[in-house]
Amino acid sequence: MISQDQDFIIHQTQNWVERVVVGLQLCPFAKPVLSKGLIRYVICDEIDQGPIIDLLDQELEFLNGADPLEVETTLLILPLLEGDFLDFHFLVEACRKRLKALRLKGVLQLADFHPKYEFAGADSGDVANATNRAPYPTLHLLREDSVERARGSGLAVDSIVQRNQRVLRELGWAGLGLILQSNKETDENI
Repeated sequence: MISQDQDFIIHQTQNWVERVVVGLQLCPFAKPVLSKGLIRYVICDEIDQGPIIDLLDQELEFLNGADPLEVETTLLILPLLEGDFLDFHFLVEACRKRLKALRLKGVLQLADFHPKYEFAGADSGDVANATNRAPYPTLHLLREDSVERARGSGLAVDSIVQRNQRVLRELGWAGLGLILQSNKETDENI
């Protein structure tokens, strides 16, 4: 993958974080991390599980050892895995097993995003699926203590999920499309 492609992928992901995740307040804890520049963006240009897991291991170890005042969280972007969401889901399960194997479960955790994300049992056309949709398949590596601090702020995870579903359903695909379209127009200038 050439550098310009990587710059484009990172730019699209950064815009998604800024406009969708933070802009729509889908994650009420993301704004300070974004504003302080504490998000690490890493691209994995592999398609096979073995090399992806190897890079995941490196990133988990990096994040675990990094100063949280310099890097709070990592987005591991997997642009070559845009195809089948179910295949990505199986990869995510293997990645979660790595947390346990590396004895990092309880220290770090993993969230996942995919352009075709669908919640189990949800209608494929439900805009609420967009809470976990990103421009590219992405593994979000988070510090467990940061998640616990955020939970301690008084916001219940269930209320955040319900709020996000409500916001996206009120916005609808057309409204979300307008937000993403403005992202696309900006990206064309890169």
